[in-house]
Amino acid sequence: MEQKRLDDSLLRNSDWKNWGTYVSDRQWATVREDYGGEPWTYFPHDHARSRAYRWSEDSIGGFCNRFQNICLGLGFWNEKDPIIKERFFGLGGPEGNHGEDVKEHYFYLDNTPTHSYAKMLYKYPMNEYPYSDLVSTNGQRGKQDPEYEIEDTGIFDKDEYFDCYIEYAKGDQEDDILCKVTVHNRSTDREATIHVLPHLWYRNTWSWGYSDRRPYIHRHTHNQLISEEVHIGKRYYIVQTSDATSKKEDINYLFTENDTNTQRLFNYPNSSPYVKDGINNAVVNGWKDCVNEKSGTKVAAHCKKLLGPGESYTVKIRFSPTEFQEQEAFTNFDSIFTQREQEADEFYDNVFKANQSGIDGMSEDLKRIQRQSLAGLLWTKQYYHFGVDMWAKGDPAHPREKPVTRNNHWDHFYANDVISMPDKWEFPFLAAWDLAFQMIPMMLLDIEWTKRQLILITREWYSHSSGALCAYEWDFGDVNPPVHAWATLEVYKHIEKTTGVKDIEFLEQIFHKLLLNFTWWVNKKDIKGNNIFEGGFLGLDNIGVFDRSTPLKDGAKLQQADGTSWMAFYSANMLKISLILARERNSYESIATKFLEHFISIAKSITSKTGLWSNEDGFFFDSIISPGSHQHQLKVYSFVGLIPLFAAEILDYDTLQALPKFKERLDWFVKYRPNLVKNIAPFTALGQNKSRLLSIVNREKLELILKKMLDEDWFLSENGIRSLSKHHKDHPFTFHEMDACVGYVPGESDVHIMGSNSNWRGPVWFAVNYLMIQSLRTYHEYYGDEFQIEYPTNSGNLVTLDIVADDISKRLISIFQENQDGTRKFAGGKPIFAKKHWKDHILFNEYFHGDSGAGLGASHQTGWTALVAKLINEIKK
Repeated sequence: MEQKRLDDSLLRNSDWKNWGTYVSDRQWATVREDYGGEPWTYFPHDHARSRAYRWSEDSIGGFCNRFQNICLGLGFWNEKDPIIKERFFGLGGPEGNHGEDVKEHYFYLDNTPTHSYAKMLYKYPMNEYPYSDLVSTNGQRGKQDPEYEIEDTGIFDKDEYFDCYIEYAKGDQEDDILCKVTVHNRSTDREATIHVLPHLWYRNTWSWGYSDRRPYIHRHTHNQLISEEVHIGKRYYIVQTSDATSKKEDINYLFTENDTNTQRLFNYPNSSPYVKDGINNAVVNGWKDCVNEKSGTKVAAHCKKLLGPGESYTVKIRFSPTEFQEQEAFTNFDSIFTQREQEADEFYDNVFKANQSGIDGMSEDLKRIQRQSLAGLLWTKQYYHFGVDMWAKGDPAHPREKPVTRNNHWDHFYANDVISMPDKWEFPFLAAWDLAFQMIPMMLLDIEWTKRQLILITREWYSHSSGALCAYEWDFGDVNPPVHAWATLEVYKHIEKTTGVKDIEFLEQIFHKLLLNFTWWVNKKDIKGNNIFEGGFLGLDNIGVFDRSTPLKDGAKLQQADGTSWMAFYSANMLKISLILARERNSYESIATKFLEHFISIAKSITSKTGLWSNEDGFFFDSIISPGSHQHQLKVYSFVGLIPLFAAEILDYDTLQALPKFKERLDWFVKYRPNLVKNIAPFTALGQNKSRLLSIVNREKLELILKKMLDEDWFLSENGIRSLSKHHKDHPFTFHEMDACVGYVPGESDVHIMGSNSNWRGPVWFAVNYLMIQSLRTYHEYYGDEFQIEYPTNSGNLVTLDIVADDISKRLISIFQENQDGTRKFAGGKPIFAKKHWKDHILFNEYFHGDSGAGLGASHQTGWTALVAKLINEIKK
């Protein structure tokens, strides 16, 4: 049935994706809500319960329609906290010793592409939440210290907490929304009271000076509410608890308005006693005059239960365009949930079989890892609303007092879409290169969504007229690695392989926009026109000796091995797309030739004597060029020097035979421009199946680089390829001219570069590891079993490159697998994660400790760590 829903959605027979888990986990302290100049301080967590958001909403376990006219979400209270828990708490960037960080435990357990079924878990302490302890203790810690997490406070030690399961299901109608909240007391010897507060509220569209028209929610019958809004019409909302009997249950609905409490925040009288934090004040403080029992734009059902040890409590919610007789609203409620869960199981079984993952032979643990990673991928879809011009000028009711410089060349940018986010708490904003990686596992589930997302980023209101693609809302004009062509090509190949369809229209639509983007790269990032590229931090934050986004003094220029290699990679992907299109439309053959020439020129420049390759060290390095053309290589052994391996593409025999003009040009280069191709993989040498290899590195360079990469004392760890060689642990690199040093730091960052909330000086990152695994498979496809290398280095064990790729995949997957003692590496050895009600719940962090595999950075970063689902898929083949 889930596949049928996807098919109906594709054919526009129905709109099953209109409603989904699209509410952000954090809207406060974002750039789009910042009207004062500093996002972290202008709109902090303390304001969030009292202040209306301008652009979109946040919640725990939120659900909304695609334009977020109205939202469902949950609040909880333990009678100990000073406020209702209606959004996840965490530290802002300046508060954390390693930047922003959520300080809660929640897990995304299941979801389907149409959100016909979704499930998550929030672990809510019975005792007072340690807000001040988390802020003050982290504030006292430095870069060298570990982060102080909520489990470190001891609040979970005695199992004195509630497991709050939040589930959604859709009825037979696409907009009939069912929600079930089940709370378990996990203590073995303590009873405690839990307040469950299902919320329903409208996004505030009336306070900004454009229209003062308010939608409404008010009582309709005894326990049923009615809401009406101009875009979604009338809808009915009803709640029932597990305490309900055959008698009518009296649900206590608390109404207020989604308006700012100006009295509390700005000492300015409120125009109405009913403001955004009215429900909080009524429940926590007992202030009855701040809510009413009739109507508002925000309402919560106040459900309360004393739970003994091990007892449970369930609250059911139905939100539908159909009016129910109150006794009928929940008659088929449980059966719908049972059916949707079964359909979700069937869907995932069919997905894995269709992708040839051999799921029947997979362990239950591997299935769990794959299912939860994909669930997280679907839960991190988010309604993203942001218009730069409107934001920069301010609204008629709240005009700006000072001009805004952030994103001042992106005033055309306007987002009003549901978009896949990296992490809905730590990175609750569009990030284009993260999104490209997200679409690789996403294509296993929903091709339509995958294609739409990749196309969306290239649309005119998201990309710049210069050809630049947007980066992220902190700076849309920043530069991230050009991986959009690669992701598009991967999706095209997946469609052809799984369906037999050549989706030329999809490929062509994005290709045309990427032609503009490629030209922008060439014009803006190759300043000297010598095919050696800059680019700044390029997503690798602190990997360099200094902040690579900052201009150097005295006119010196940084020439980047990764920036140059990314452009070779981009050229190779655009070449491959051109060749596919050329076999359908002859006009693309000459464009393929253009990208061949680009690739050759870049490869020649990066491997030449004045380039970024060191014959002495057998590695690629960044280089500083002084005004007098003096070159100084920065000999840091990092992923910067491994990225050149990504630029590898197979030119298959059939394609070359079908495109004689392109083949003629290829052979011309070999014959008449031998100086351009002498240092790269030879085009004339035929590989497996008469294929040819397009690669920056020839076999000799490949072997030299792999010798270091596959050495466990250098790059290879038990958990994948490190971002910086362990060699620098005892041999740090020092750049005396800037008094800067790079050493091996396998955990969190110890320097304040790019906010210090991520670290590329030792940890393992899934995105670049995935690309490396793909590259190894490409080299194996060309060289075949004849190419063998010692793995690990100095082990005496010779294997082929496909075996190396498989083993690196297994090392990455092992981060999440359950060990014999019940622990998982991502948990960093913390005993709590081996407990009964914790051990099967998995976090997919942003990056991982270079030695232990412990999860670091953002804790729900399925933005690219969901690539583990694809690795599991591939390894089973």
